Amino acid sequence: MITPTSVLALRLAGPLQSWGASSRFTRRTTESAPTKSGVIGLLAAAAGIERGDDARLAPLAALRFGVRIDQPGTRVRDFQTAHHSVTGKSMPLSERFYLADAVFVAVVEGEHTLLAELYAALRAPVYPPFLGRRSCPPSGPVELGLHEIARLEDVLQDVPWQASDWYRRRLRHQAPDKLTVLRERAVDERGATDALRDQPLSFAAAHRRHALRTVVTTHVALPPGPPDERQGHHDPFEALPEALEDESV
Repeated sequence: MITPTSVLALRLAGPLQSWGASSRFTRRTTESAPTKSGVIGLLAAAAGIERGDDARLAPLAALRFGVRIDQPGTRVRDFQTAHHSVTGKSMPLSERFYLADAVFVAVVEGEHTLLAELYAALRAPVYPPFLGRRSCPPSGPVELGLHEIARLEDVLQDVPWQASDWYRRRLRHQAPDKLTVLRERAVDERGATDALRDQPLSFAAAHRRHALRTVVTTHVALPPGPPDERQGHHDPFEALPEALEDESV
């Protein structure tokens, strides 16, 4: 007998996001969509789970994960340096990549009680959420809703299109007919998959550990946008892309 599951949906949007699955030396890359490690880290921070508490992390890491790309954004590169606080010497120049103006719907599927606790934590987080790195805050509330007795695939298909207002206006005559979904394989699912090393095992600062997980790429029909549900929401970055466009004419 299959135990009914619930699904917690998140809206991940902000001026910058960075979801690195691997980093080498001074080069910090980003994936094209949120990683499971990054989203579980966001949920763990909201719930007040400390970095070395692997026992409390394990139930979150066991949740099934998926993400829908509602607004792919633009990849940008930044160079950063710093000075050692004791010696005053300059640290090596680092190369860091970000996604600008991207919007994603991320979901986790699992036992309802745990997801209800995480949903409450997002509404009153112990530690503030960030989009992959502490320098990347979200531009609005992260929680989209808790769907009881639901499947990950259905929620990713039904949640309204979360793209920014300016992005939807820009594409009003050429909106995509489908959105890309990246999700974990279901227990009884067969077929080709990719693998990504972003399954969190430990967030302890001294020995962070990640395992490989399956990634299935599919597509869903473009759902209608949310014309009224964000009424009253103010995002100061909404006008920026159009202002830059006007200046470039």
